[in-house]
Amino acid sequence: MTTGWKASDIPDQSGRTAVVTGANSGIGLVTARELARRGARVVLACRSERRGKEAAERIAREVPSADVVCAPLDLADLSSVREFAATYAHDRLDLLVNNAGVMALPYGRTADGFETQFGVNHLGHFALTGLLLPHLLRTPGARVVTVSSGLHALANIDIGDLNSERGYRRWIAYGRSKTANLLFTHELAGRLASAGSEVVAAAAHPGYARTNLQTAGVRMEGRRAAERIVSLANRIIAQPAESGALPTLYAATAPGVRPDSFTGPRIQGLRGAPTRSWRAAWTTNDVAGERLWVASEQLTGVTYEGLRT
Repeated sequence: MTTGWKASDIPDQSGRTAVVTGANSGIGLVTARELARRGARVVLACRSERRGKEAAERIAREVPSADVVCAPLDLADLSSVREFAATYAHDRLDLLVNNAGVMALPYGRTADGFETQFGVNHLGHFALTGLLLPHLLRTPGARVVTVSSGLHALANIDIGDLNSERGYRRWIAYGRSKTANLLFTHELAGRLASAGSEVVAAAAHPGYARTNLQTAGVRMEGRRAAERIVSLANRIIAQPAESGALPTLYAATAPGVRPDSFTGPRIQGLRGAPTRSWRAAWTTNDVAGERLWVASEQLTGVTYEGLRT
């Protein structure tokens, strides 16, 4: 990888269609904007329709030539995921960026009864990818990029307690959900290869980027002092969202990105230009990947037709 890779190095995306989840703010907004700047048609898949429309308007102001539309998608509700996939109106899907996520929230459950972090960060994207798979398979050069985190190192998944029913620790649950993102990418890449598909499944992480992800949990609990501390750290230490989006954009567009690769910032995995990232050995465990896949199919009811083993 070129250590100085930047957004201006994104290849021409004219004629390509991308879906970016969580595109109304932070890493997702920058990702969508830069793809649109290079000519892609971009679908902003956002939980809040109002915020999605505001993001589309902002991108249009910054990139007058942008071809962007917003569509409602709540990853915490599988009926919303199914509705999004059923109404996807484009013939092709060149790029699916599984970006949306939550971090270190108080214990909660999704509309379908899953622990929120596991349900949103992994199961929602697992279902979305499976439902959009036919579009990906028929689009030459398609990619699926799933955004994980360096904090996947906090915890391996517990296949016997995926929904943290035996006890909940918010950061452990977050680490498990980000490990699930990497195991999903690993298993998806293997299944695509076995099926003879050239669709590339890759992962990325932003390092420590300045977004609202860090403050959401403490704000939900009304912990104002903690929110101030996190906000201060964001201003002093974190890199801007424009830099944090570079690993995702690299994995999504750079030539030669390999299946099951993991791209992150160059400097200690926290900031800088994109490069190959360290990952815990458990994220490439074939047995764990298959067990998580089977469990995810059972929990979501989504099966990947064409990638059956």
